[in-house]
Amino acid sequence: MKLATFEVATVLGKFDRLGLVLFPQGAEAPPVLVDLNAAYCWLLTEADQQPCPQRWADFYFPPDMRSFLELGEPALKVAREVEQRFAHLLTSSSPAVLRSETGQRLAFALAEVTLKTPVPNPRMLRDFLSFETHTANGFKRRNEPIPEAWYKMPVYYKGNPNTLIGHEAPVYWPSYTRILDYELELACIIGKAGKNISADKASEYIAGYAIMNDFSARDIQKYEMMCRLGPAKGKDFATAVGPWLVTADEVKNPRDLRMIARINGEVWSDGNAGTSHWTFEQMIEHVSKEEMIYPGDILGSGTVGFGCGLELDRWPQPGDVVELEITGLGLLRNTIVKNL
Repeated sequence: MKLATFEVATVLGKFDRLGLVLFPQGAEAPPVLVDLNAAYCWLLTEADQQPCPQRWADFYFPPDMRSFLELGEPALKVAREVEQRFAHLLTSSSPAVLRSETGQRLAFALAEVTLKTPVPNPRMLRDFLSFETHTANGFKRRNEPIPEAWYKMPVYYKGNPNTLIGHEAPVYWPSYTRILDYELELACIIGKAGKNISADKASEYIAGYAIMNDFSARDIQKYEMMCRLGPAKGKDFATAVGPWLVTADEVKNPRDLRMIARINGEVWSDGNAGTSHWTFEQMIEHVSKEEMIYPGDILGSGTVGFGCGLELDRWPQPGDVVELEITGLGLLRNTIVKNL
């Protein structure tokens, strides 16, 4: 399944909703967002098998992804039931036609809503340094070899979950930097809580995957890393994750996903997730040592080899449109905006 958080505007204000992404006319057709809460309530009402259908819909499909993931497999099972029913309904009806008896919309075209980052409120955002090529290129700029410690454990930094943005959200150029960069990454979203998890069990804790762009202020990051701390202000202004969460069962081989970055339509980076030295299972094992991980936590893979301007000595500029695409996960697009 493809699960999204989206915002709808009503006469009462703007509200976040949990959505199911469907492509009723095939992969090349525009996606449709099914409002899981409204759709499930409607299905229960139609079947007339459950009292208080709205209460059941509110239980299984809260408005935020983290709360949904915390419900675990029972909620995912119900979401799959909605997927089966609406995949059939949308083959013969447009999204605008699908409404409940009270007139509530059950589905939306993507252009009618604003996509948010899939998990807007994770407890933790961790970003790793798992690709050897990217790591080697970074140390090469400092005329240094990769430290042996890098091969001993998957290292990461903790990002600011409050600065997560989604598909089509603008990236505002920080006032304190002169060099802004993109970073082409794969994100893993945790599906259940755990501690001291072994790598061979870690796949059971993965809810799904998404595309991640770890935007970086390279000049500030350089100063921070020279002091052996950070990164902090070099990263904590915008991290894009999206466009949606693709559940793990739909990603057949996360070690064989093509990763592409385009700037204004031109391909700058082209790599593969399978070239990482560390796997997400190893990352989960490392992170969970004497530490809890929780549903909705986000783990970034780190940048694929030659997946950023730093490695290419090419730099995005204000007004540039940055698109990241990963096999089966969609396309994440953001535009860089210069603050006046």
